[in-house]
Amino acid sequence: MAAPDPDRLDSLGKRLAELQTKQAAGPKRQPPNQSGIAFRFATELVASLAVGGGLGWGIDWLFGHFGFHTRPVFLIVFFMLGIVAGIRNVMRAATEINAEIARTQVSETEDGKEK
Repeated sequence: MAAPDPDRLDSLGKRLAELQTKQAAGPKRQPPNQSGIAFRFATELVASLAVGGGLGWGIDWLFGHFGFHTRPVFLIVFFMLGIVAGIRNVMRAATEINAEIARTQVSETEDGKEK
């Protein structure tokens, strides 16, 4: 195995350093506003309820065609699982948003800006 060319490695290191400085100087993301946060929470909750209810309804419908007559059972169970999943997703999203807001506040104070 041949040894890597030091000149190529140096030029690669310089190009990587230039790209990193360009990315650091690029536009920074703004922290999410209140309407964006509310929309994300509502979307997370409604989507999980719709998926849970839809799965339960579909399973009940499928089992109904095979003669098991489980009509409301799976709908209720999967709707409850959808509620649990939705609350869990909202809590996870809140944690992510809080971390993002904290990051932007720290970067603003490091840049010398005041809120």
